[in-house]
Amino acid sequence: MAHPAVRAWAAPGQSLRLVEQAVATGERKALACYGVLVRSWPVPDTASEALWLRFVAGRPLSGVTTQDLAWCCARLAAAGKAALLLVWDNASWHVRAEVRSWIAAHNRAVKAGAATVRIVACPLPIKSPWLNPIEPKWTHGKRRIVEPARLLTAHELELRVYEALGADPAPHLTMPNHAA
Repeated sequence: MAHPAVRAWAAPGQSLRLVEQAVATGERKALACYGVLVRSWPVPDTASEALWLRFVAGRPLSGVTTQDLAWCCARLAAAGKAALLLVWDNASWHVRAEVRSWIAAHNRAVKAGAATVRIVACPLPIKSPWLNPIEPKWTHGKRRIVEPARLLTAHELELRVYEALGADPAPHLTMPNHAA
């Protein structure tokens, strides 16, 4: 919930001051959000783009990552797609053995005919986030939701993120033993 490190314009001769503010008791100090930039070409030379977002009730762990991948594959299957080209960074919840094993098992299920959307994981080189097409969306989104005067509640922040990035709200991801 902390203010992002972004530049801001101020009136001539005045500097904008962001003051660190305390998070209210009982309020989460941070939010985690999974995002998938879905690009397709339904007609040659005509790109279609959508951003799918899901906030996490808790921390972004491997079990949550696999839930999100399953959700994405189900949406892609409903749209008649055959593969998910997954470009992602080296976040610990992306590269864990549990996630790699889940993707391998999922792709075996596709080969056996039990699933329809194959996942092709393309990890980015370390410290090269600009190679991921979703990164500019995150950067510009942070700039559009910043509130210099006060801290936003988790709910307000989620609504602003959905609006700023043009995404439809989706159910939160949760670990099986973690309530939403």
